[in-house]
This record gives sequence, C-alpha cells and structure tokens, in this order.
Amino acid sequence: MEVIKIQHPHQLNKDDLPPLSMALGFFDGVHLGHQKVMLRAKEEAARLGLKSAVMTFDPHPSVVLGKNVGEIEYITPINEKIKIVSQLGIDYLFIIHFSKEFAQLLPQEFIDQYVIDLNVKHVTAGFDYSYGRMGKGTMETLPHHSRNQFTYTTVPKLKKGEEKVSSTLIRRYIRDGQVEHIPALLGRFYSLAGIVVQGDQRGRKLGFPTANVQPNAAFIIPPVGVYAVKIFVRNEWREGVCNLGYKPTFHDNLEKPSVEVNIFDFDEDIYGEEVIVEWHQHLRSERKFNGIEELVAQITKDKASAQQYFEKNKV
Repeated sequence: MEVIKIQHPHQLNKDDLPPLSMALGFFDGVHLGHQKVMLRAKEEAARLGLKSAVMTFDPHPSVVLGKNVGEIEYITPINEKIKIVSQLGIDYLFIIHFSKEFAQLLPQEFIDQYVIDLNVKHVTAGFDYSYGRMGKGTMETLPHHSRNQFTYTTVPKLKKGEEKVSSTLIRRYIRDGQVEHIPALLGRFYSLAGIVVQGDQRGRKLGFPTANVQPNAAFIIPPVGVYAVKIFVRNEWREGVCNLGYKPTFHDNLEKPSVEVNIFDFDEDIYGEEVIVEWHQHLRSERKFNGIEELVAQITKDKASAQQYFEKNKV
C-alpha cells in the first residue's frame, strides 16, 4: 500500500495518479462498519478496473476546530490506522492534514480538489458521511457536487443487535472497561502499543515479574483494574494478566496509572522493546491491600482467573 500524506493546498497532479475507487471517512478504529465501506470501495475498484484507495484525516477535526479540550485519544492513532488499512489490501491511503484552512473548503471545493483532482472515478462512503465547511456536504448533495465526473456508492448503517456500530460506542466500551464487547464491533480485540520501561521491579520480588508498558501517546486507556490480556512480544502473542492502575498498596499519589503485564511462562529481558497489549476481559477493580501476603494471594487468584479465561476462550 502506498501512503500519500497531503498538506493543504495539495500539489498533486491528477495525471500522476491512476484512476481510483476511493473510500472517504475519518475511520477511527477501522471498525466493522468502516471495513464495510473500505471493502466496498475495493470491490468497486475490481469491478471498474480501478485502483482502491482510502482517504482519511489527521488530526481529528475536533482538535483543529476547538471542540476538544486537550489531546484527543484515539482507538487507532494514525500509525495503527495505516497498519490496519494495509491489511485490508487497499492500494493507496491518502492522509490529509486537517487544518483550519482545509476546514474552510466549501463542499464543492473539497470535491473538486480532493476527489476530482485526485483522479477519483468512484466514491464510497457511509450514509452519514459529510464533507466541506461545517459538514454541509452530504451523500444527498454528492451527485450535484460530482459534476458527473465520478459515480458513487452509499453504504448503509451497520448494526449489531439494536446498536449502530460506531467509534462512539467502542470508545464508551473502552472507557467503561467492557472490553469483552468490543470484538463484535471492531472485528478484533482492542489493543494499544507501547514501550517496555523500567519499573520498580517489585513484581519480580513478589514472584510475579511484569512488563511495565508505557503506552504510546494518543491511545485511549481503559479504566483501572485487572484484566486478562494478550501481549505481542518478539513476534509472538502470549497470554498474561495486567494490572492497570495506581498501585495503592505501595503508592499514595502516582500521577498516572501504570500498565504492568505478568506474561505467562516468559522471563526475558525486553526493556526498550515495543509491544502490543490486547485487552480481553476485565477481571476486577483495583484495590488497596493490607499487606504483601494479601496482595500475593490476590495476584495468584488473578493469574488463575486469566488462565481460566484463556482456557475457555481458545482461538
């Protein structure tokens, strides 16, 4: 997959690009609804003899338009989004730098400059996709704005049960710690990437060595608690149990929670290495223990609970 990053106004030449079938959207999470849009664009590309493409934006529009206080957290920060889109077999990924100037484009200007001028011959988007200043362009206005230069497909709402598959719902599940509900919407378990850093090494002294994972910026962090997790380390998925929290038995005022994974049947030095933590099941809330013996007894139970979960949920 070729990744093309674009600053507005772009300098791309239409003649340098192949005819494209393009999926449009922000696509945070690249959930099953997003995948449906992208794969439909891929199908149309095959049907029409075009190359498949996806257009997304970075950062999130709310960061630029002032609707979000502080840094926004993503289900899939841009590097993760690139990996997942590539796995879908898309030929081109266009990443538009979302700026205030770009946000001021009228719907017709957006279509002219970022669809027609990029040699797009077919557009695929969700039923609720909007474009142009203040989102005034919609799938209903697209035929008018197309200037008869491309055809288009509108993908209807994807539902699981009574709920629409959406990034908003997935975010809610992550923030509520209901990670077990996410695969039905995302098509995979929620995961975050990070670097293994030096901790206080207390786990090793207690007989439960842990990998202290410092998550990369911009990922949504689940609420504190103990989780059954898988961790991708040294090109292999391994099972483990994770304590996400402030370690109240030993600390009174940690600034931010730590992500500490006890990896089953693993005892290698992985400091400085990037890993991926995949969140499978919330086991219990974090709490303060009266002493080391009580803590060790609970960690033993937690490990057994996680092992039991994975035994029942073999893939």
